[in-house]
Amino acid sequence: MHRDVDRSLTGRVGRVTGRIAPGTIGEVMLPFRGGTSAFHAHPFDKTSVFAVGEEVLVIYYEPPQTVYVDELPEVLRKDARG
Repeated sequence: MHRDVDRSLTGRVGRVTGRIAPGTIGEVMLPFRGGTSAFHAHPFDKTSVFAVGEEVLVIYYEPPQTVYVDELPEVLRKDARG
């Protein structure tokens, strides 16, 4: 059975507003539909921990309000871009 996957948030950078860790439901703020919205967030690899204030990369979006995130690659970090 083919399942349509919504990739509208995949690749977006968000800021953690609620600690993301295994076994918990964290929160991340993401640009969405012309504004910014809060999404439930889980670590994509099921082991990582992300503190409040960290930037993360959305790997997978599960509608309506859940994302799976990973560490922001060095090339996308603002301090690395100058």
